[in-house]
Amino acid sequence: MDTTWLEVTVDTTEPQLDDLCAKLTMNGATGLAIEDENDFKTFLEQNRQYWDYVDDELLERMKGAARVKFYVTDDADGMAQLQKWMAGIDLPYTTTPLREHDWATSWQKYYKPLTVGERLYVVPDWERGEPVPDGRTALYLNPGLTFGTGNHASTRLCLEWTEASVKKGGSVLDLGCGSGILSIAALLLGASSAIGVDIDPKAVDVAYENAALNGIGRDRYTVLAGDILSDAPLKARLAEGKYDLVLANIVADVIIPLSAHVEELLAPGGIFLCSGIIDTRCEEVRAAFEKHGLTVFGRKERDGWVAYAARF
Repeated sequence: MDTTWLEVTVDTTEPQLDDLCAKLTMNGATGLAIEDENDFKTFLEQNRQYWDYVDDELLERMKGAARVKFYVTDDADGMAQLQKWMAGIDLPYTTTPLREHDWATSWQKYYKPLTVGERLYVVPDWERGEPVPDGRTALYLNPGLTFGTGNHASTRLCLEWTEASVKKGGSVLDLGCGSGILSIAALLLGASSAIGVDIDPKAVDVAYENAALNGIGRDRYTVLAGDILSDAPLKARLAEGKYDLVLANIVADVIIPLSAHVEELLAPGGIFLCSGIIDTRCEEVRAAFEKHGLTVFGRKERDGWVAYAARF
């Protein structure tokens, strides 16, 4: 039987849009899709053959309107996830049931090829076969039903740092790997091996699938489920290796305690790249780094999100 999903639509306004997206992301929400007045105008233009005129009242009502969509499973787990993601957000929202096939079709219109940094070209797998720009490395991705695609500012920042920092033949540890986009990018850009870790067990299959789409097998890529902050055996297993690049595109509340463990994971001269830090908390994160001996040598910012590059 196909999984039934809920498409959740949160209504807001353009001035509130960035704050809403920041809150949802801080609460752990993924796969956000944004619609605004421009999308409505595009819809009108593309379907103008179906009407003679559009009500002025409707046009006025859509002026400055915006909404954010995301997806959860239509079951108890999905309801718990929805409550967590909407915590502290006092805005109206609606839910619409979708079959798994409908969900995929709905998502595809928001997900197009993405140029990142100097070399990367992130491509949805359903557009495989389309030309790749000269000098670009294609990263084919099927983000699954809840994981990231590279469109979010924090992920793009981390991809840019990864491209600039990956060591040819080096090893990579991707904490909070989700779809696997960062560690797979590192492998495509020259790393010899990578380990991805995520607290959501569903990420394991999604990341392995995305690796396979790019010709990367389990001889080079390992994905594990667990929380390095609370799972001592997992942490011990990871600490058996030392990594040239440790990635963490998570949130400040996880990066801060994680900074106490980075020294056990980094190889000599290795680099710790982290993103997902909302700009109002970047100094708090930097202070935690300094406390644990990490020196920030690079900072990137986009759309209110900050990424750091640090080393010992």
